[in-house]
Amino acid sequence: MTRLTDKGMATRRRVLGDAHVGRAEAARTAFDDPFQALITDAAWGHVWARDTISLRERSMMTIALLAGLGNDHELAMHIRATRNTGATEADVMEALLHVAIYAGVPRANHAIRIAKETFAAMAEEDRP
Repeated sequence: MTRLTDKGMATRRRVLGDAHVGRAEAARTAFDDPFQALITDAAWGHVWARDTISLRERSMMTIALLAGLGNDHELAMHIRATRNTGATEADVMEALLHVAIYAGVPRANHAIRIAKETFAAMAEEDRP
C-alpha cells in the first residue's frame, strides 16, 4: 500500500467503522479493485483526511450532498457514520433543512425518512 492508501484506509475505518470497512474489503474483487482503490485514495485519503474542517462538518456536508442527489444507500451509510464523526441527530436535521431549500422538499422528505429509519435501527442495535 502507498502512504496515501494507508491514510485513506485509516480515515475510512475511523469514519465508517472497522466492521463496515472489513465487510467492504472482504467483498472486494478484481472487478471493483480499481474503484475501491480510487475511493480509498481520493475520497478518504485526500478529502476526508484533510484537517481544514472537522469530521462532524464533513459528515454534515456529505449527508446534505447525498440527500440532495438522491443517493439513498450511501446516505444511510453516512447516517450510521455519525456515530464516529460526532454529528448529532440535530446536526443531520440542520443539513436536511438545507437540502429542502437548495435541492428540493421531496429530496429532503425522502432523506428524513431514511434518517429516521436509520437512527431507529441504530438505537435498536444499542439496546442490551
